[in-house]
Amino acid sequence: MKIAIIPARGGSKRIPRKNIKLFCGKPMIAWSIDAAKLSGLFEHIIVSTDDAEIAEVAKQWGAEVPFMRPEELSNDYAGTTPVIAHATQWALDQGLDVIAVCCIYASAFCADR
Repeated sequence: MKIAIIPARGGSKRIPRKNIKLFCGKPMIAWSIDAAKLSGLFEHIIVSTDDAEIAEVAKQWGAEVPFMRPEELSNDYAGTTPVIAHATQWALDQGLDVIAVCCIYASAFCADR
């Protein structure tokens, strides 16, 4: 099983709430979710977040938010690798047969076709 993991922390300092700010008509995170869906590569698109509002927006756009990211992985010093490792371990703990993991940043932009 191939999974996409989109890390989306709520505490951006430079652009507050950037992951859910509208960009070209939809929330920034929606572009990443749509790109993952359009690729047809993933059985699961999981958003790792510490923020309830980001979680709700991600779900509205078709991503899964099966857990809330722990506080120790939600600060200014938490790197991407531990965040992706945490989400991957969650998937494995759920019995998912993970064979590939792709990190897609929440602020990545993909123009419509």
